[in-house]
Amino acid sequence: MESLVYGALVTISVLLSIQAAHILYLMIYTWDQDVGELTKAPEELIEPRLSFTAIVPARHEEEVIATTLERMVHCNYPTTLLQVIVVCSVDDTGTIDRVAEKIDDLRREGLYNAELVVFDDLPINKPHGLNCALQRAQGEVVTIFDAEDEMHPEILRVINTVMSTEGVNIVQAGVQLMNYGSNWYSTFNVLEYFFWFKSRLHHHAKHNSIPLGGNTCFFSRELLARVGGWDETNLTEDAEIGLRMSSLGEHVRVMYDDRYVTKEETPPSLGQFIKQRTRWNQGFMQTLRKGTWRQMPTFHQRFLACYTLAFPYAQALLGLYTPVALLLIFVLHTPVPVALVSFIPVLLLIAHFLTAAVGLREFTDAHGMVPSRTTVVKMAFMWIPYQLVLAYAAVRALRRQLSGQGNWEKTKHVGAHRTTLENEEVRSGA
Repeated sequence: MESLVYGALVTISVLLSIQAAHILYLMIYTWDQDVGELTKAPEELIEPRLSFTAIVPARHEEEVIATTLERMVHCNYPTTLLQVIVVCSVDDTGTIDRVAEKIDDLRREGLYNAELVVFDDLPINKPHGLNCALQRAQGEVVTIFDAEDEMHPEILRVINTVMSTEGVNIVQAGVQLMNYGSNWYSTFNVLEYFFWFKSRLHHHAKHNSIPLGGNTCFFSRELLARVGGWDETNLTEDAEIGLRMSSLGEHVRVMYDDRYVTKEETPPSLGQFIKQRTRWNQGFMQTLRKGTWRQMPTFHQRFLACYTLAFPYAQALLGLYTPVALLLIFVLHTPVPVALVSFIPVLLLIAHFLTAAVGLREFTDAHGMVPSRTTVVKMAFMWIPYQLVLAYAAVRALRRQLSGQGNWEKTKHVGAHRTTLENEEVRSGA
Protein backbone atom coordinates (compact mmCIF):
# COMPACT_ATOMS: atom_id res chain seq x y z
CA MET A 1 0.00 0.00 0.00
CA GLU A 2 2.84 2.35 0.91
CA SER A 3 4.50 1.71 -2.47
CA LEU A 4 1.28 2.60 -4.26
CA VAL A 5 1.06 5.89 -2.36
CA TYR A 6 4.70 6.69 -3.20
CA GLY A 7 4.10 5.83 -6.84
CA ALA A 8 1.01 8.01 -7.04
CA LEU A 9 2.85 10.88 -5.34
CA VAL A 10 5.76 10.66 -7.77
CA THR A 11 3.45 10.39 -10.80
CA ILE A 12 1.36 13.38 -9.82
CA SER A 13 4.46 15.41 -8.97
CA VAL A 14 6.05 14.65 -12.35
CA LEU A 15 2.86 15.56 -14.24
CA LEU A 16 2.45 18.79 -12.29
CA SER A 17 6.11 19.63 -12.91
CA ILE A 18 5.78 19.14 -16.66
CA GLN A 19 2.65 21.27 -16.76
CA ALA A 20 4.18 24.02 -14.61
CA ALA A 21 7.34 24.07 -16.74
CA HIS A 22 5.30 24.40 -19.93
CA ILE A 23 3.19 27.24 -18.50
CA LEU A 24 6.40 29.01 -17.48
CA TYR A 25 7.71 28.61 -21.03
CA LEU A 26 4.52 30.13 -22.44
CA MET A 27 4.76 33.06 -20.00
CA ILE A 28 8.19 34.04 -21.36
CA TYR A 29 7.68 32.87 -24.96
CA THR A 30 7.98 36.23 -26.74
CA TRP A 31 11.07 37.13 -24.75
CA ASP A 32 12.68 33.71 -25.18
CA GLN A 33 11.99 33.62 -28.93
CA ASP A 34 12.96 37.28 -29.36
CA VAL A 35 9.84 38.02 -31.41
CA GLY A 36 8.61 40.96 -29.36
CA GLU A 37 9.18 43.51 -32.14
CA LEU A 38 7.22 41.40 -34.62
CA THR A 39 4.14 41.45 -32.40
CA LYS A 40 3.90 45.24 -32.09
CA ALA A 41 1.77 47.65 -34.06
CA PRO A 42 3.17 49.18 -37.28
CA GLU A 43 4.89 52.52 -36.79
CA GLU A 44 3.51 54.01 -40.01
CA LEU A 45 -0.29 54.06 -40.27
CA ILE A 46 -1.98 54.28 -43.66
CA GLU A 47 -5.08 56.30 -44.48
CA PRO A 48 -8.42 54.74 -43.44
CA ARG A 49 -9.71 52.30 -46.06
CA LEU A 50 -11.72 49.65 -44.25
CA SER A 51 -15.14 50.19 -42.70
CA PHE A 52 -15.73 48.86 -39.17
CA THR A 53 -18.70 47.69 -37.14
CA ALA A 54 -17.96 47.71 -33.41
CA ILE A 55 -20.39 45.61 -31.38
CA VAL A 56 -20.80 46.29 -27.67
CA PRO A 57 -22.84 43.59 -25.88
CA ALA A 58 -24.17 45.10 -22.64
CA ARG A 59 -26.22 43.79 -19.74
CA HIS A 60 -26.85 45.80 -16.57
CA GLU A 61 -24.08 48.22 -17.51
CA GLU A 62 -25.75 51.52 -16.62
CA GLU A 63 -22.68 52.72 -14.71
CA VAL A 64 -20.15 52.41 -17.53
CA ILE A 65 -21.87 52.16 -20.93
CA ALA A 66 -22.27 55.88 -21.68
CA THR A 67 -18.56 56.61 -21.20
CA THR A 68 -17.63 53.63 -23.36
CA LEU A 69 -19.97 54.70 -26.15
CA GLU A 70 -18.70 58.27 -26.01
CA ARG A 71 -15.10 57.12 -26.33
CA MET A 72 -15.83 54.80 -29.24
CA VAL A 73 -17.81 57.25 -31.33
CA HIS A 74 -15.16 59.95 -30.86
CA CYS A 75 -12.20 57.72 -31.74
CA ASN A 76 -9.76 58.87 -34.40
CA TYR A 77 -11.48 57.25 -37.39
CA PRO A 78 -13.90 58.69 -39.96
CA THR A 79 -17.47 58.40 -38.70
CA THR A 80 -18.56 57.44 -42.21
CA LEU A 81 -16.45 54.27 -41.87
CA LEU A 82 -17.53 53.36 -38.33
CA GLN A 83 -20.76 51.83 -37.12
CA VAL A 84 -21.19 51.28 -33.36
CA ILE A 85 -23.89 48.85 -32.22
CA VAL A 86 -24.84 48.41 -28.56
CA VAL A 87 -26.89 45.24 -28.10
CA CYS A 88 -29.10 44.52 -25.07
CA SER A 89 -31.80 42.11 -23.97
CA VAL A 90 -35.30 43.62 -23.86
CA ASP A 91 -35.58 43.14 -20.08
CA ASP A 92 -32.49 45.28 -19.37
CA THR A 93 -34.40 48.55 -19.31
CA GLY A 94 -31.79 50.41 -17.28
CA THR A 95 -29.03 49.91 -19.84
CA ILE A 96 -31.42 50.45 -22.75
CA ASP A 97 -32.55 53.81 -21.36
CA ARG A 98 -28.97 54.91 -20.69
CA VAL A 99 -27.84 53.97 -24.20
CA ALA A 100 -30.85 55.64 -25.84
CA GLU A 101 -30.17 58.81 -23.87
CA LYS A 102 -26.51 58.80 -24.93
CA ILE A 103 -27.37 58.18 -28.59
CA ASP A 104 -29.75 61.16 -28.49
CA ASP A 105 -26.92 63.29 -27.08
CA LEU A 106 -24.59 62.17 -29.86
CA ARG A 107 -27.14 62.92 -32.54
CA ARG A 108 -27.51 66.43 -31.20
CA GLU A 109 -23.77 66.71 -31.83
CA GLY A 110 -24.34 65.57 -35.43
CA LEU A 111 -23.06 62.00 -34.90
CA TYR A 112 -25.38 59.34 -36.33
CA ASN A 113 -23.16 56.24 -36.42
CA ALA A 114 -24.28 54.71 -33.09
CA GLU A 115 -27.37 52.53 -32.77
CA LEU A 116 -29.11 50.27 -30.28
CA VAL A 117 -30.17 46.69 -31.03
CA VAL A 118 -32.60 45.03 -28.60
CA PHE A 119 -33.40 41.31 -28.74
CA ASP A 120 -36.36 39.63 -27.04
CA ASP A 121 -35.59 35.95 -27.49
CA LEU A 122 -33.42 33.40 -25.70
CA PRO A 123 -30.74 32.75 -24.72
CA ILE A 124 -29.84 35.92 -22.83
CA ASN A 125 -26.08 35.82 -23.17
CA LYS A 126 -23.20 37.49 -24.97
CA PRO A 127 -22.92 35.22 -28.05
CA HIS A 128 -26.63 35.54 -28.82
CA GLY A 129 -26.37 39.31 -28.56
CA LEU A 130 -23.37 39.27 -30.89
CA ASN A 131 -25.25 37.23 -33.48
CA CYS A 132 -28.25 39.59 -33.31
CA ALA A 133 -25.97 42.59 -33.84
CA LEU A 134 -24.10 40.81 -36.65
CA GLN A 135 -27.32 40.79 -38.69
CA ARG A 136 -27.25 44.61 -38.60
CA ALA A 137 -23.51 44.97 -39.21
CA GLN A 138 -22.51 46.94 -42.30
CA GLY A 139 -18.74 47.26 -41.89
CA GLU A 140 -16.20 45.17 -43.76
CA VAL A 141 -14.58 44.39 -40.41
CA VAL A 142 -16.51 43.41 -37.27
CA THR A 143 -15.01 43.87 -33.82
CA ILE A 144 -16.21 43.45 -30.25
CA PHE A 145 -15.68 45.67 -27.24
CA ASP A 146 -17.05 45.03 -23.77
CA ALA A 147 -19.22 47.59 -22.04
CA GLU A 148 -16.48 48.74 -19.64
CA ASP A 149 -13.67 48.90 -22.20
CA GLU A 150 -11.42 51.89 -22.73
CA MET A 151 -10.73 51.54 -26.43
CA HIS A 152 -7.60 53.34 -27.65
CA PRO A 153 -8.61 56.17 -30.02
CA GLU A 154 -6.06 55.03 -32.65
CA ILE A 155 -6.78 51.28 -32.57
CA LEU A 156 -9.00 51.26 -35.68
CA ARG A 157 -6.31 53.04 -37.71
CA VAL A 158 -3.80 50.45 -36.49
CA ILE A 159 -6.03 47.53 -37.46
CA ASN A 160 -6.89 49.18 -40.77
CA THR A 161 -3.14 49.25 -41.52
CA VAL A 162 -2.50 45.67 -40.41
CA MET A 163 -5.43 44.10 -42.26
CA SER A 164 -4.91 46.17 -45.43
CA THR A 165 -1.16 45.61 -45.73
CA GLU A 166 -0.87 42.04 -44.42
CA GLY A 167 -4.04 40.59 -45.95
CA VAL A 168 -5.23 38.82 -42.79
CA ASN A 169 -8.89 38.19 -41.93
CA ILE A 170 -8.49 38.06 -38.13
CA VAL A 171 -6.50 40.26 -35.78
CA GLN A 172 -6.38 39.82 -32.02
CA ALA A 173 -5.16 43.02 -30.41
CA GLY A 174 -4.09 43.43 -26.79
CA VAL A 175 -6.43 43.64 -23.81
CA GLN A 176 -5.02 44.68 -20.46
CA LEU A 177 -6.50 44.87 -16.98
CA MET A 178 -5.19 48.00 -15.28
CA ASN A 179 -6.23 48.29 -11.63
CA TYR A 180 -3.53 46.04 -10.20
CA GLY A 181 -3.72 47.62 -6.74
CA SER A 182 -7.48 47.45 -6.12
CA ASN A 183 -7.40 44.35 -3.89
CA TRP A 184 -5.27 41.35 -2.97
CA TYR A 185 -6.05 39.28 -6.08
CA SER A 186 -6.12 42.07 -8.69
CA THR A 187 -2.32 42.12 -9.14
CA PHE A 188 -2.29 38.45 -10.13
CA ASN A 189 -5.30 38.90 -12.39
CA VAL A 190 -3.66 41.85 -14.16
CA LEU A 191 -0.47 39.86 -14.71
CA GLU A 192 -2.40 36.90 -16.11
CA TYR A 193 -3.75 39.16 -18.86
CA PHE A 194 -0.29 40.66 -19.38
CA PHE A 195 1.39 37.31 -20.00
CA TRP A 196 -1.60 35.86 -21.92
CA PHE A 197 -1.84 38.62 -24.51
CA LYS A 198 1.81 39.69 -24.60
CA SER A 199 3.31 36.21 -24.75
CA ARG A 200 1.15 33.10 -24.71
CA LEU A 201 -1.24 33.98 -27.54
CA HIS A 202 1.73 34.47 -29.88
CA HIS A 203 2.71 30.84 -29.31
CA HIS A 204 -0.84 29.75 -30.13
CA ALA A 205 -0.91 31.95 -33.23
CA LYS A 206 2.41 30.57 -34.48
CA HIS A 207 0.97 27.05 -34.40
CA ASN A 208 -2.46 28.20 -35.64
CA SER A 209 -4.36 26.83 -32.67
CA ILE A 210 -5.65 29.86 -30.83
CA PRO A 211 -8.47 30.56 -28.36
CA LEU A 212 -9.30 34.19 -29.07
CA GLY A 213 -10.00 36.88 -26.49
CA GLY A 214 -13.49 38.17 -25.79
CA ASN A 215 -12.92 41.65 -27.20
CA THR A 216 -10.61 43.80 -29.35
CA CYS A 217 -10.69 40.94 -31.84
CA PHE A 218 -11.28 41.97 -35.46
CA PHE A 219 -12.91 39.69 -38.06
CA SER A 220 -13.72 39.98 -41.71
CA ARG A 221 -17.52 40.24 -41.73
CA GLU A 222 -17.67 37.89 -44.71
CA LEU A 223 -15.74 35.27 -42.73
CA LEU A 224 -18.03 35.60 -39.71
CA ALA A 225 -21.09 35.19 -41.91
CA ARG A 226 -19.56 32.14 -43.58
CA VAL A 227 -19.03 30.30 -40.28
CA GLY A 228 -22.43 31.27 -38.88
CA GLY A 229 -21.25 33.63 -36.15
CA TRP A 230 -20.77 32.65 -32.52
CA ASP A 231 -21.84 29.49 -30.68
CA GLU A 232 -24.76 30.60 -28.48
CA THR A 233 -24.51 27.57 -26.19
CA ASN A 234 -20.89 28.21 -25.20
CA LEU A 235 -19.78 30.19 -22.15
CA THR A 236 -16.48 31.13 -23.84
CA GLU A 237 -17.69 31.89 -27.34
CA ASP A 238 -14.43 33.74 -28.00
CA ALA A 239 -12.19 30.74 -27.42
CA GLU A 240 -14.57 28.47 -29.34
CA ILE A 241 -14.73 30.63 -32.44
CA GLY A 242 -10.96 31.08 -32.40
CA LEU A 243 -10.35 27.34 -32.47
CA ARG A 244 -13.11 26.92 -35.06
CA MET A 245 -11.37 29.49 -37.27
CA SER A 246 -8.06 27.70 -36.71
CA SER A 247 -9.59 24.42 -37.86
CA LEU A 248 -10.54 26.19 -41.12
CA GLY A 249 -6.92 27.21 -41.63
CA GLU A 250 -7.42 30.92 -40.92
CA HIS A 251 -4.28 32.63 -39.66
CA VAL A 252 -4.69 34.99 -36.70
CA ARG A 253 -2.43 38.01 -36.43
CA VAL A 254 -1.80 38.67 -32.73
CA MET A 255 -0.72 42.19 -31.84
CA TYR A 256 0.16 43.31 -28.33
CA ASP A 257 1.51 46.82 -28.17
CA ASP A 258 1.44 48.57 -24.80
CA ARG A 259 0.53 51.82 -26.54
CA TYR A 260 -2.73 50.52 -28.02
CA VAL A 261 -4.14 48.01 -25.54
CA THR A 262 -7.81 48.05 -24.61
CA LYS A 263 -7.97 48.80 -20.90
CA GLU A 264 -10.25 46.89 -18.55
CA GLU A 265 -10.79 46.27 -14.83
CA THR A 266 -10.56 43.23 -12.60
CA PRO A 267 -13.83 41.94 -11.08
CA PRO A 268 -14.74 44.15 -8.10
CA SER A 269 -15.12 41.34 -5.52
CA LEU A 270 -13.70 37.89 -4.90
CA GLY A 271 -17.13 36.35 -5.48
CA GLN A 272 -17.40 38.09 -8.86
CA PHE A 273 -13.88 36.94 -9.75
CA ILE A 274 -14.70 33.32 -8.90
CA LYS A 275 -17.88 33.45 -11.00
CA GLN A 276 -15.97 34.89 -13.95
CA ARG A 277 -13.23 32.27 -13.70
CA THR A 278 -15.83 29.52 -13.29
CA ARG A 279 -17.49 30.63 -16.52
CA TRP A 280 -14.19 30.63 -18.40
CA ASN A 281 -13.27 27.18 -17.09
CA GLN A 282 -16.67 25.73 -17.92
CA GLY A 283 -16.57 27.27 -21.39
CA PHE A 284 -13.24 25.54 -22.03
CA MET A 285 -14.78 22.27 -20.86
CA GLN A 286 -17.71 22.79 -23.23
CA THR A 287 -15.40 23.53 -26.16
CA LEU A 288 -13.26 20.49 -25.40
CA ARG A 289 -16.37 18.30 -25.40
CA LYS A 290 -17.71 19.89 -28.59
CA GLY A 291 -14.63 18.62 -30.39
CA THR A 292 -14.24 21.13 -33.22
CA TRP A 293 -10.52 21.15 -32.43
CA ARG A 294 -10.30 17.55 -33.67
CA GLN A 295 -10.74 18.88 -37.22
CA MET A 296 -7.39 20.68 -37.14
CA PRO A 297 -5.03 19.28 -39.76
CA THR A 298 -1.90 18.60 -37.68
CA PHE A 299 -1.28 16.64 -34.49
CA HIS A 300 0.54 19.60 -32.90
CA GLN A 301 -2.48 21.86 -33.42
CA ARG A 302 -4.86 19.28 -31.96
CA PHE A 303 -2.58 18.60 -29.00
CA LEU A 304 -2.15 22.30 -28.20
CA ALA A 305 -5.91 22.89 -28.40
CA CYS A 306 -6.70 19.83 -26.28
CA TYR A 307 -4.04 20.73 -23.71
CA THR A 308 -5.36 24.29 -23.41
CA LEU A 309 -9.01 23.30 -23.15
CA ALA A 310 -8.30 20.52 -20.65
CA PHE A 311 -6.35 22.81 -18.33
CA PRO A 312 -9.37 23.50 -16.05
CA TYR A 313 -9.59 19.76 -15.33
CA ALA A 314 -5.94 19.76 -14.29
CA GLN A 315 -6.54 22.83 -12.14
CA ALA A 316 -9.53 21.14 -10.50
CA LEU A 317 -7.41 18.04 -9.85
CA LEU A 318 -4.76 20.27 -8.29
CA GLY A 319 -7.40 21.77 -6.01
CA LEU A 320 -8.49 18.32 -4.87
CA TYR A 321 -4.89 17.08 -4.56
CA THR A 322 -3.59 20.00 -2.47
CA PRO A 323 -5.34 19.13 0.84
CA VAL A 324 -4.32 15.49 0.37
CA ALA A 325 -0.71 16.53 -0.19
CA LEU A 326 -0.77 18.71 2.92
CA LEU A 327 -2.14 15.79 4.94
CA LEU A 328 0.58 13.46 3.63
CA ILE A 329 3.25 15.89 4.83
CA PHE A 330 2.22 15.16 8.42
CA VAL A 331 1.30 11.47 8.24
CA LEU A 332 3.69 10.02 5.65
CA HIS A 333 7.46 9.71 6.06
CA THR A 334 8.61 9.50 2.45
CA PRO A 335 12.00 8.27 1.19
CA VAL A 336 14.41 11.05 0.19
CA PRO A 337 14.10 10.47 -3.61
CA VAL A 338 10.30 10.66 -3.40
CA ALA A 339 10.46 13.81 -1.28
CA LEU A 340 12.87 15.45 -3.75
CA VAL A 341 10.64 14.67 -6.73
CA SER A 342 7.54 15.92 -4.92
CA PHE A 343 9.35 19.20 -4.20
CA ILE A 344 9.95 20.01 -7.91
CA PRO A 345 6.45 21.53 -8.43
CA VAL A 346 7.14 23.82 -5.47
CA LEU A 347 10.35 25.06 -7.10
CA LEU A 348 8.50 25.73 -10.34
CA LEU A 349 5.77 27.56 -8.44
CA ILE A 350 8.49 29.80 -7.00
CA ALA A 351 9.80 30.36 -10.55
CA HIS A 352 6.28 31.37 -11.62
CA PHE A 353 6.14 33.88 -8.79
CA LEU A 354 9.53 35.40 -9.66
CA THR A 355 8.49 35.69 -13.31
CA ALA A 356 5.26 37.40 -12.24
CA ALA A 357 7.24 39.86 -10.10
CA VAL A 358 9.40 40.78 -13.10
CA GLY A 359 6.27 41.04 -15.23
CA LEU A 360 4.77 43.51 -12.74
CA ARG A 361 7.80 45.77 -13.15
CA GLU A 362 7.56 45.63 -16.95
CA PHE A 363 3.80 46.23 -16.92
CA THR A 364 3.98 49.24 -14.63
CA ASP A 365 6.92 50.73 -16.54
CA ALA A 366 5.02 50.40 -19.83
CA HIS A 367 2.03 52.31 -18.45
CA GLY A 368 3.85 54.96 -16.44
CA MET A 369 2.89 53.55 -13.05
CA VAL A 370 4.97 53.26 -9.90
CA PRO A 371 4.05 50.21 -7.79
CA SER A 372 4.29 50.38 -4.04
CA ARG A 373 7.42 48.87 -2.50
CA THR A 374 5.22 46.48 -0.57
CA THR A 375 3.38 45.14 -3.64
CA VAL A 376 5.80 42.27 -4.28
CA VAL A 377 5.83 41.39 -0.57
CA LYS A 378 2.03 41.18 -0.60
CA MET A 379 2.22 39.06 -3.75
CA ALA A 380 4.56 36.61 -1.98
CA PHE A 381 2.10 36.11 0.89
CA MET A 382 -0.98 35.83 -1.35
CA TRP A 383 0.52 33.72 -4.15
CA ILE A 384 -0.59 30.36 -2.72
CA PRO A 385 -4.07 31.59 -1.69
CA TYR A 386 -4.56 32.87 -5.24
CA GLN A 387 -3.68 29.45 -6.67
CA LEU A 388 -6.20 27.88 -4.31
CA VAL A 389 -8.90 30.33 -5.46
CA LEU A 390 -8.18 29.37 -9.08
CA ALA A 391 -8.38 25.70 -8.15
CA TYR A 392 -11.70 26.27 -6.36
CA ALA A 393 -13.13 28.02 -9.43
CA ALA A 394 -12.07 25.05 -11.57
CA VAL A 395 -13.72 22.59 -9.16
CA ARG A 396 -16.86 24.75 -9.18
CA ALA A 397 -16.86 24.75 -13.00
CA LEU A 398 -16.49 20.96 -13.04
CA ARG A 399 -19.42 20.60 -10.64
CA ARG A 400 -21.59 22.87 -12.81
CA GLN A 401 -20.59 20.99 -15.95
CA LEU A 402 -21.39 17.60 -14.44
CA SER A 403 -24.74 18.83 -13.10
CA GLY A 404 -25.74 20.34 -16.46
CA GLN A 405 -25.77 23.98 -15.29
CA GLY A 406 -24.98 26.25 -18.24
CA ASN A 407 -26.43 29.62 -17.25
CA TRP A 408 -24.39 32.77 -17.80
CA GLU A 409 -23.07 34.27 -14.54
CA LYS A 410 -22.72 38.00 -15.13
CA THR A 411 -19.59 39.86 -13.98
CA LYS A 412 -20.28 43.30 -12.55
CA HIS A 413 -18.32 46.31 -13.89
CA VAL A 414 -17.77 49.52 -11.94
CA GLY A 415 -15.12 51.31 -14.01
CA ALA A 416 -12.35 50.81 -11.43
CA HIS A 417 -9.69 50.94 -14.16
CA ARG A 418 -10.85 54.43 -15.14
CA THR A 419 -10.52 55.73 -11.60
CA THR A 420 -7.13 54.09 -11.29
CA LEU A 421 -5.89 55.66 -14.51
CA GLU A 422 -6.91 59.12 -13.38
CA ASN A 423 -5.09 58.62 -10.08
CA GLU A 424 -1.98 57.37 -11.85
CA GLU A 425 -1.96 60.40 -14.14
CA VAL A 426 -2.07 62.70 -11.14
CA ARG A 427 0.66 60.71 -9.38
CA SER A 428 2.98 60.80 -12.42
CA GLY A 429 2.41 64.50 -12.98
CA ALA A 430 0.62 64.01 -16.31
